[in-house]
Amino acid sequence: MTTATLDRKWHTTAEVAEMLGFSLSKTKMLVLTGEIRSVKIGRNRRILPAWVDDYVNHCADESARWSA
Repeated sequence: MTTATLDRKWHTTAEVAEMLGFSLSKTKMLVLTGEIRSVKIGRNRRILPAWVDDYVNHCADESARWSA
């Protein structure tokens, strides 16, 4: 018998905050301002892993631009 692991398709705002090392309130503000893309499903916000990567890449690009 083999055990399959499933990758999460959506992350909660709290999970994203933990991944980024940010506070929950900062992460919620980034979501509300659209800096981190999200979708509302019912009463909850969900964030695709790719959208977290997009935010991190954007921050890295901005940092490289200003340090050059």
